[in-house]
Amino acid sequence: MLSWQISGATTKQALRALMKEGIVETKGRPAQDPMQNRSALGGLLIQRNRWGLSLPAKLLIVFIGLALAVTALLGVYPFLAITQPVDADALVVEGWVHPYAIRAGAEEFNSHSYQRVFTSGGPVVGKGGYINDYQTSASVGADLLKEAGIPSEFVQMVPSHVIGRDRTYSSAIALKDWFREYDVRINGLNIVTEGAHARRTRLLFAKALGADVSVGVIAVPNPDYDARYWWRYSEGVEEVIGESVAYIYARFFFHPSKIGHGGKALLQK
Repeated sequence: MLSWQISGATTKQALRALMKEGIVETKGRPAQDPMQNRSALGGLLIQRNRWGLSLPAKLLIVFIGLALAVTALLGVYPFLAITQPVDADALVVEGWVHPYAIRAGAEEFNSHSYQRVFTSGGPVVGKGGYINDYQTSASVGADLLKEAGIPSEFVQMVPSHVIGRDRTYSSAIALKDWFREYDVRINGLNIVTEGAHARRTRLLFAKALGADVSVGVIAVPNPDYDARYWWRYSEGVEEVIGESVAYIYARFFFHPSKIGHGGKALLQK
């Protein structure tokens, strides 16, 4: 039993409070554990003791969250807009890209020892679906490369018939089928595409072409905004966020079996 020497009204009030809470012994009863749950009204009400975050802990969590957000802002574009070419004798230019990427593709072809440049892509947007091979972005891209100075004998369009979902993978399948049909053996190829689309393009072409073909990629940045501060521009926000979602889908949820040979649609609407 605890013994107390009481002096003064303030000490008496403090002792009464401790006795009321059951922290000190009274009338021979043991002191109640302050961490023990207490109940009232026959157990209908329960008072629970729990741990809580202190103010410094909350501030630390906020700081960590801000640090992660800043890291994501600074790192997501370089992650998506990867440039990693491989030793290759074939170049692929996605036909839907803007003229600045077409020019970059022509420069890439002229500055390296590629034997041929292929253009890929499906029906031109706004045509209502596949009409013919010349109403595809592959055909448009081929014409633009010729206008950029590449001789026509080095340019080969490989159109896809798919419009809508999974166009990049369908274009890669169409290219694979073209290689098979014309008995063209390719050990490696590099793909020219726009900015943040690059990593997804490489992933899907690698899935389609298989392990026997090395796939490299060259990302051409959009000149309309500074990629280092993409979040300051509407074009940058649209491109980076859209491609981030699309890459996650392609990486974790995409099922290649839904696309048929020749780039023809077997997709569920």
